[in-house]
Amino acid sequence: MDQTPTDTPPRPHSSHWGVFSAGWQGGELVVTPHPGDPDPSAILGNFPGALRHRARIARPVVRRGWLENGPGPSDRRGRDEFVPVSWEKALDLVAAELARVRGKFGAEGIFGGSYGWSSAGRFHHAQSQVHRFLNKAVGGYVRSVNSYSAGASNVVIPHILGPFEAIARHCITWEQIAAQTEVVLAFGGMAIRNSAVAGGGVSRHVERGAMAAAHARGARFVLFSPLRDDLPEEAGAEWVPLVPGTDTALMLGLAHTLATEGLHDRAFLDRYCVGYPEFEAYLLGRSDGVPKSASWASAICGVPAERIATLAREVAGRRCLVSMAHALQRAEHGEQPVWMGAVLTAMLGQYGLPGGGFGYALGTLGHYGRRRVAVPIGGLPQGENGVSAFIPVARISDMLLNPGAPFDYNGQRLTYPDIRLVYWAGGNPFHHHQDINRLREAFARIDTLVVHETAWTATARHADIVLPCTMTLEREDIAGSTSDPLLVAMHRIAEPHGEARDDYAIFAGIADRLGRKAEFTEGRDAQAWLRHLYARTAEGLAARGINTPDFDTFWEAGELELPVEEDTGGILGAFRCDPVANPLPTPSGRIEIASATIAGFGYADCPGHPAWLTQGDVPDAAHPLWIVANQPATRLHSQLDFGTHSAAQKRRDREVMRIHPADAAARDIAEGDIVRLFNGRGACLAAAAISKALRPGVVQLSTGAWYDPEDPQADRPLCVHGNPNVLTRDVGTSRLAQGTTGQLTAVQVERFDGELPPVRAWDPPAGA
Repeated sequence: MDQTPTDTPPRPHSSHWGVFSAGWQGGELVVTPHPGDPDPSAILGNFPGALRHRARIARPVVRRGWLENGPGPSDRRGRDEFVPVSWEKALDLVAAELARVRGKFGAEGIFGGSYGWSSAGRFHHAQSQVHRFLNKAVGGYVRSVNSYSAGASNVVIPHILGPFEAIARHCITWEQIAAQTEVVLAFGGMAIRNSAVAGGGVSRHVERGAMAAAHARGARFVLFSPLRDDLPEEAGAEWVPLVPGTDTALMLGLAHTLATEGLHDRAFLDRYCVGYPEFEAYLLGRSDGVPKSASWASAICGVPAERIATLAREVAGRRCLVSMAHALQRAEHGEQPVWMGAVLTAMLGQYGLPGGGFGYALGTLGHYGRRRVAVPIGGLPQGENGVSAFIPVARISDMLLNPGAPFDYNGQRLTYPDIRLVYWAGGNPFHHHQDINRLREAFARIDTLVVHETAWTATARHADIVLPCTMTLEREDIAGSTSDPLLVAMHRIAEPHGEARDDYAIFAGIADRLGRKAEFTEGRDAQAWLRHLYARTAEGLAARGINTPDFDTFWEAGELELPVEEDTGGILGAFRCDPVANPLPTPSGRIEIASATIAGFGYADCPGHPAWLTQGDVPDAAHPLWIVANQPATRLHSQLDFGTHSAAQKRRDREVMRIHPADAAARDIAEGDIVRLFNGRGACLAAAAISKALRPGVVQLSTGAWYDPEDPQADRPLCVHGNPNVLTRDVGTSRLAQGTTGQLTAVQVERFDGELPPVRAWDPPAGA
């Protein structure tokens, strides 16, 4: 049993949701936000209760059926009990199974799953660790591309504007917004709960303050969302509560008014864009007989036509920022609102202007709206992958259920590989992925699932071999990001829980058994790697003539302030200044309002210019409500769902679902009632909160509550904890991007009057 920690002074550490210091006082972990952070995240409050929670995994275990019968497809995953084994046996089993699959099926039979959010540290970055291991020790793996967050925009933005990261991160800053923006058209909002987090850590949460400063100066914020709190109160926003998933139609209505009243910037369109005449033919109805007028848009999005037209007139000629949340493209045809937002910005002539332009994903992550760090940030090199096969990240169930089947992606005709072993470290697909019942069926098809985990997530419960790994507070690392000026020495705050080991130590042990330890470790232990990674940043500082502390001095100090580049507006700013000397990296070198490349793919579900395409999963008589399955405010994705802050926001142990008073009254639902949400894919329980901050006909249930089936033996069990991904649909955004469509779906809600089943999501499974 872990002993009560002795008192320690606070030591620096970092997380995706903020830099902090932590130490022990009277046996309790005390976490203190960085003094330079003006708006620290409350998610830091999850750490104290998480370190020694019963949900932590204390020792290696193997699923009984796999241990007794060997590898192979099995519907017992998630239903079976576990058997504790020694580390030696566990590593032997993993190494032998990797060797078997590689020998029989090649490295193409292995899928390397990870989602990169396990730690802000650049060395103990699980995604880098597992991919390096599979490349160096196994010879490669089938990989995934893009992200659940930005699956559609990852693909469409490079076609129309340029590289995704360059467009999203470095073309508009919060400093510009505070000082120069006149109007912000916020499609999907800029929720503080999202910008609180950033890969590699965020030292200063500036978003709320920037919006407050802009509002105080007289800037106007207009929020287009079914949820009123998708902008903070400090923005003083005007709320336009449109029907979910109809932003493209509303933007077309705005654009139609601009075009028909001569308010669009013709000179900008002629000089900086291609394809506007083709798009205008669609906009004005010359190509299909349907003008996309404000009245047409109103019938779709539920916003009065006069308000749409008036907004268009009011923003024309103003310094306008068109802001676009990830949420809009996490739905069927998610490419369209992103593309249409880019076109609306062009019609307003705002690209490259300080405080104006296209703010894709601004406010979605703490990375965006920041100036770029001027020196390199070290990261663990992943090596060369010997396997060329890949899938879009959100198509994992399709891959496992349909080996050998063809699929379309970004102009390519590809084939799903035949996966026999999945190795997952640093992620929880039972949080990220849609239609969990289908995902359970998919994981039943493989031979073996190996998982590194800190706690008993649903992914760990469905694994064959579970290897307990340390959490961030139990190891040393360096936190840094190309978008944050603080490099942080992450000191160890606590000893590892039970028998948990660092991912690096686990992989080194398996690599040794495969005869590839030297290739994986390069002769370095963890501390030597930290010194190696720091050296890259130190060399960059020295090259700029900046006095650079050695590693030991940096480690003792705990942090190092890094220089940032000048705010020049990124590639769009340079393009605006001189489109000939600084063309965009698109086929034409200009903004592609219509794309001949995309048109050439021949995809009916993603034509060659932005268009309104009807949704396939909308409310009907049986399931009359929209559900918005957005990101939570109490945790990052599903991480530390059992943490103190996350747990405290639940009601009667369930996740909270918000519902409009009119919809609640129609169903005889009162504040705090337990309700059942359901559709043809599944059902879950949640606690009802009645709120006018939603459009009628919409309910909201955040993701991240750990999947907790009432009867794990059933095929489509009730989730008693409130995971909305038992409800969401697992289809791609289109054949172009194949991104996730997990933001929206249709459901019914009813009061739950039965005996309330207990929540056991955080209890270890049988045998563990």
